[in-house]
Parts: sequence; structure tokens; C-alpha cells
Amino acid sequence: MNNFSLEGSPKSPFVDLNAETGVLRISGRSIPENAREFYRPMIDWVDEYSSSPKTDTILEICLEYFNTSSSKALFDLFKAAENMHQNGKSKVVVRWKYENDDWEMRDAGLEYSRIIQIPVEMIEFEP
Repeated sequence: MNNFSLEGSPKSPFVDLNAETGVLRISGRSIPENAREFYRPMIDWVDEYSSSPKTDTILEICLEYFNTSSSKALFDLFKAAENMHQNGKSKVVVRWKYENDDWEMRDAGLEYSRIIQIPVEMIEFEP
């Protein structure tokens, strides 16, 4: 299976979905014009990856900002990973990284941890 990557821009995050390591990274800002269209290839990639995933899969999310439509698209991405986790194909963990003074991003990660059935590790860091 091919890896999936995108360079970040002022409106879209850096993306590195690595099938060989099982580490899926998204970082930066997520305010694309059409978040559903932007995230669709990533969700499709996770669906394909879930047919033969690594034993452990890590979704590492480190966003400095995301808009409402990106929030829904991220939820859809988490749901695709949740299916893989619940089917026992891979032990999936979300690592939600946020700057130590960014309470909004911390709260967003906590909210996701309440609504998805995947363990969420909250990781605070200094910028």
C-alpha cells in the first residue's frame, strides 16, 4: 500500500499517512475551502489501510487551528479509524497534541475523546 502525504499550506495541514510505520500525522492549520473534499482521500486511505493495518496505529493530530467543517471531517476520519480499532484489526490511539496555553485545542481534543471509541492521549507541549 502506498503512503499518503500532502505539504501543508496556510489553509491546509501537513499530512503524512504512513502504512509502513502505522503512524498517521496531521499538523498545522485546517481551513480548506472544502474540508469534506480535502479529507475524503485521507478517509479513503484509512479505509484501505484498515484491510491490512499494522498491529498498532497512531493518529497524531497537532493542529493550531481548524474550522467547523474540518471538525466534521476529522470526526469522519476518526470514525474510519474507530471501525478498524473496534474490529480488532489494529490497536488505534489518537495522540492529540496542543500548545500548553491553547485551551480551545485542548478542549477540542477532550471533546473528541468523549465521542469516539478510541483511546485519546492528550499531549501538552510548549511552542
